[in-house]
Amino acid sequence: MPTIHLRPLRRTLPFVAAAAIAVTLAGCGTSSDSGSGHFGLLINDDNAIVQDALTSLSTGACEAENKALPLDIETVPQSGLDQQLQLLGGQSALPAQFAASGSPAVTKSLDEAGQTLDLEATLTDLGVIDDIEPAALSTIENLYGGFIVLPYQFNIEGVWYNKQIFAENGLEVPTTWDEMVAAAQTLTDAGVTAFSASGEQGWPITRLISGYLYRELGPDALQRIAAGDAKLTDPEYVAAAQAIADLGAAGYFGAGVGSIDYDTAVSQFLTGQAGMFYMGSWTLGAFNDPEQNQIGEDNIGFFPLPEVSGGVGSADQIPANVGLPIAVSAKGYNDEVGKWLTCISENYGTESLAEQGTVSGFKATGDVGDLPPLTQLVQDTIADTTESTLWFEALFGAKATLTSQQNAAQLVTGAMSAEDFMAAVQADLDSE
Repeated sequence: MPTIHLRPLRRTLPFVAAAAIAVTLAGCGTSSDSGSGHFGLLINDDNAIVQDALTSLSTGACEAENKALPLDIETVPQSGLDQQLQLLGGQSALPAQFAASGSPAVTKSLDEAGQTLDLEATLTDLGVIDDIEPAALSTIENLYGGFIVLPYQFNIEGVWYNKQIFAENGLEVPTTWDEMVAAAQTLTDAGVTAFSASGEQGWPITRLISGYLYRELGPDALQRIAAGDAKLTDPEYVAAAQAIADLGAAGYFGAGVGSIDYDTAVSQFLTGQAGMFYMGSWTLGAFNDPEQNQIGEDNIGFFPLPEVSGGVGSADQIPANVGLPIAVSAKGYNDEVGKWLTCISENYGTESLAEQGTVSGFKATGDVGDLPPLTQLVQDTIADTTESTLWFEALFGAKATLTSQQNAAQLVTGAMSAEDFMAAVQADLDSE
């Protein structure tokens, strides 16, 4: 039987500041885990999906690769992941694969210090670059500036809607923002909450702001902010926040949106209390669960955020994220790691769908059996998408992200103006 090592990390690690990574990395030269005879994976302990899929591959499609270089999974609490990455990076001792930091800036610093593998060049050389979904590649490049992480998980975002409620109110799927607003008014007039959303978490609302921005200004709207070529306080950016504030002023989020948490928002949609729900495909688990989904999977439809009249963005540009991205160590790369990456690229998409029931950024080229209809819809949408966009806070630092999400409910309840909301986030961006 092939050897598979699974060992939790229990040590408390000293904190190493992110800003010091590049300096620290230059100073050490210990060998990485793959150099010691293992195909290592450092991952946060609350993500079993990737661990299970790779373990399954190691005893199945990638059994030969696992015999040559055994899979070695090491887990760490999410709260300690960045510290561990920085510590191992400083020693040039990162394992063959490692979960990327929750902050893109940390992973970019590792890349700039030569610690992460150029996956576009490597997978091209290995002849498996075409096994990556173009939408996933676009998302990774938008987030990191290059293909430096693997998309073991991939989520698209858009508007899920209740087909029965739409039919009962004579509504068609909207193709423009104005049509969506008109549909929201019709639903509100009928006593149905137009949009289920969590104001307590905030990010489900701020994602609508970025969605409007991308449709109005184009897919690079927030890259311009990150590059300093524009500010959130510019009139065209404030207009996007105002468009979402207007949804709240019209009552389209229903009563008490500021106190609604994520689970309540999901339940509100799945019990037929709301006509629309902007959310990512990570909710498929709830949608496919008959105990949670009281409206039935056949009653749920999906459409991308519609286009803004006169805007330069397209509804074909789908908001997306790569869930838990995994980087590969440049220092630890060798022929055996290359064989693992080839096998993963060719088989992970099928394994993830068929055995784990989750969508990844790898193409599923094998038999995945009969998928739930909504899972198949997501998979088809990903396959048809070539360009993706990021979420509102994707390129923000921690301070600006917190300010954005904590004030989202204030924006849609009228407690904070669009100008003040954008000014508060921009002030944090300026100070970071």
